Amino acid sequence: MVKQTAGHDALGEFAPKFAELNDDVLFGQVWSREDKLSLKTRSIVTMTALISKGIVDSSLQYHLQSAKNNGVTKEEMAEILTHLAFYAGWPNAWAAFRMAKEVYADETAETKEEHGGFFGLGQPNSAYAQYFVGNSYLNPLTDPKETVFIANVTFEPGCRNNWHIHHAKSGGGQLLVCVDGEGWYQEEGKAPQSLKPGDVVTIPAGVKHWHGAKKDSWFSHLAVECPGVETSNEWLEKVEDEVYHNL
Repeated sequence: MVKQTAGHDALGEFAPKFAELNDDVLFGQVWSREDKLSLKTRSIVTMTALISKGIVDSSLQYHLQSAKNNGVTKEEMAEILTHLAFYAGWPNAWAAFRMAKEVYADETAETKEEHGGFFGLGQPNSAYAQYFVGNSYLNPLTDPKETVFIANVTFEPGCRNNWHIHHAKSGGGQLLVCVDGEGWYQEEGKAPQSLKPGDVVTIPAGVKHWHGAKKDSWFSHLAVECPGVETSNEWLEKVEDEVYHNL
C-alpha cells in the first residue's frame, strides 16, 4: 500500500493524535491487514459506508479512485452502486454515480479493446464465468473441429481462474503462450510463477494449477489444447483472495 500522509499534512500541527490515528492506524495498520480482508473488499466496504451516510465529497472521490486501483472494474462499480441505491437512497447513489463516471472516464469501450494484445480481446467469457474470479474474455483463433484449438484468453486486473486439472488417458495437457500484460501461473505444491509476454508454460495432463492476471495488470495468453485421448477438464476450488493478494 501507498503510505497515507493526508492526516499529517492537513492536521499534523493542529491535531497530531488524530493525524496519527488516520494515517498510521487506519490507513496503516488496518488497511494493511490484507491477509484478513483484501484491499478490493475494504474499498467496497468503505464506499458503502460513506455513501450510506450521504458523504459524497472529496473523501468519496478518493475512495472511488482507490477502489479502481484495488481492482474494482467499471462494471462492478456500476453494479455495486445500483445495488446500494436501494439501501442507501437514490439521491446518494446518483451523487456517487457522477463521481464514479469521472473516476472511470478512461474506461471506454475503445480503451478496453486495446487489451488482448495482437490477437484481440474477444467477447466476455460468459460460458466459463463460474470458474473465474473477476472478468475474462475469450477470442477463439481456430476451429477445434478442424485442428488444434487455440484461443486468446484475456484477464482483467485481479482476475484468475479456479484451480483445475486437464485430464487425459494419454497425451493432453495445455500450453500457455503469454502475449500481453503480466500474470501468474501456479502448480499445486510449487511457488507461483510470474508471467510476461514471451513466456511459455507447459502444463502436463493431471497437474492441478491455476493462472490469471496480476492484481494491477491486464493479462493475455494463448491457450493451446494439446491433442490427447479421452481429454477433459476438471474445475476445482477458487484461488482465495487472501492467497492471491499476498502474491
